[in-house]
Amino acid sequence: MTHSHGAAAPPAMPNATPPVSSWTMLITLGGAGAAVGLAIVLVYIWTLPSIERYKGGILREAIAEVLHAPARCDTLFLVNGALADQRPPGDADVPIERVFAGYGANGAIAGYAIAATEVGFADPIEMLIGYEPKSHALLGLKILVSKETPGIADKIEKPFFLAQFTKLVAPLAGTKATDATKPGDVAMISGATISSRAVIRGINKAIDRWQPLLDAYAAGHGRN
Repeated sequence: MTHSHGAAAPPAMPNATPPVSSWTMLITLGGAGAAVGLAIVLVYIWTLPSIERYKGGILREAIAEVLHAPARCDTLFLVNGALADQRPPGDADVPIERVFAGYGANGAIAGYAIAATEVGFADPIEMLIGYEPKSHALLGLKILVSKETPGIADKIEKPFFLAQFTKLVAPLAGTKATDATKPGDVAMISGATISSRAVIRGINKAIDRWQPLLDAYAAGHGRN
């Protein structure tokens, strides 16, 4: 019986996978990124009406709060340096400054809701002011957006601080609670004076700016 003593053949090596080119990787990653970006945009567009409805609801509630539930409310638009009852023609998505006129059951204007923003300790504080320009009296205050320090500076959102602004007369001045004797004195929050002063400063700036516009609007509509 004959045996073969030749060397055994080496095992076959698997075929090597060709390297992926940089262009292929870039195209793949770019396509994935575009798909994710498109998905985010589509979700945003889909949810935008709900977001706008939510913001609109928050604003309506804030107006009702600072104007003490008026019988009706109209929007006034700042057009060419004056307040107008109608928005100017054009793109409805273009931002335009507004104030809101609240009317009592007798049809007379009870006050105006004015937006104001002022830099606080951490970030800008956004607020809505209820105001009666003839008497310079504040009707109320609502903090819309604030990121002030929790537990201390966020006390500007608490009822005990906000309640002051239903009976003050502009211009306002910050003071200690024990010294708040004048019509425009605001009792500031101990430990949160920066945030308190930001609220006061924002209100005074807003009133200084809008007072002549509101006076002119009232004069033009026979409401002086």
